[in-house]
Amino acid sequence: MQNSLQNLFEEYLTKKSLFVNKDSLTIRYDPSEIPHRDEQISVLAQITAPSLRGERPSNIIVYGKTGTGKTVVTNHVCKQLCLTAESKNIPLRTIYVNCKMNKVADTEYRLFAYLANSLGKKVPATGLPTHEVYKTFFNALEEEEKVIIVILDEIDSLVKRQGCDILYNLTRINSELEKSKLSFIGISNDITFTDNLDPRVKSGLNEEELIFPPYDAVQLKEILSTRSKLAFMRGVVDNTVISKCAAYAAREHGDARRALDLLRVSGELAERENSVKIEEAHVDLAEKKVETDKVMELVKKQPKQSLLVFYSIIQTSRNREAPLFTGEVYDIYRGLCVNTNTKSLTQRRISDLIAELDMLGLLNAKVISKGRYGRTREITLTLSKRLQSKVEELVREVFSL
Repeated sequence: MQNSLQNLFEEYLTKKSLFVNKDSLTIRYDPSEIPHRDEQISVLAQITAPSLRGERPSNIIVYGKTGTGKTVVTNHVCKQLCLTAESKNIPLRTIYVNCKMNKVADTEYRLFAYLANSLGKKVPATGLPTHEVYKTFFNALEEEEKVIIVILDEIDSLVKRQGCDILYNLTRINSELEKSKLSFIGISNDITFTDNLDPRVKSGLNEEELIFPPYDAVQLKEILSTRSKLAFMRGVVDNTVISKCAAYAAREHGDARRALDLLRVSGELAERENSVKIEEAHVDLAEKKVETDKVMELVKKQPKQSLLVFYSIIQTSRNREAPLFTGEVYDIYRGLCVNTNTKSLTQRRISDLIAELDMLGLLNAKVISKGRYGRTREITLTLSKRLQSKVEELVREVFSL
């Protein structure tokens, strides 16, 4: 077996790759040009430009579905902003935080430690009171006169994990600062994110909003055409393959990230088959693989209670075409809690978890009125039977069912 593996790896190294620059099809790639986002780039640049005069720019909340260019545009504008500031010796810093990353923003302590470390202060991973870490961050801000823009990607995830207090502290910090000025750009997939914030936080946000619409199939095709020229050897990709990738992604809310993933995985599958070019059949296979990977990655990140609720919905839906309702899902969920020795939540909280699963696109949950009997959620699953089975396997493994 060892010899056959060595032969496989040796053969891989000597084989001519279809790719020239695979990174150009990943989220790591920083494009010099971002098509179809001129308006958003211009607005974001205008809002942040006052920082070049030492003024604090408005806080900004950037909204849009996954893969609509929110993060890449924000980082692009902030990079150009910092380059301009550096050339003019203007004291300006930007700090990017992915709020979904564990050990970065999963606790208030870790977020302020990360921010302090980004400003050159050494803070241990654990061991200090949170107010001491906050003080270290505050002192780092006050060492010299400057403007700091903090980019909070997936800001809604931060609030779900930590509540509103952490955002309150960030929005109120300017009232205590004497030398420096702090503002932030929040990036969120959830356009209703600010609706449920504490009124104190909402008033402190004083934010401007910037919406990123989904890409259409024509725009996605143009993006893929540009990136494919960077990514592949000449003659590897033709227009039919690019059109198919664009069409699949346009069907999924105009997600450019998904379109790029499809093209990249199609190339990888073609390479494994020793094909000299990517065929439409490779795109079809890639679509199934990317969909499975995307859903399973999303499901794996869910809290255990959400996993039990999702499993309950799949179980309740077996051999049924009609929609499900919260009450019957709750009955199955409570039984599972007994079997897994898990503390059960209230039906109202379960309804909230179902709404979150709906927001993630794992199911559809429509609120309907039942007159004097109150309101409930009408639930329908959007996943294929194959993916439902994979989710069930995962949950059974997690809970030893």
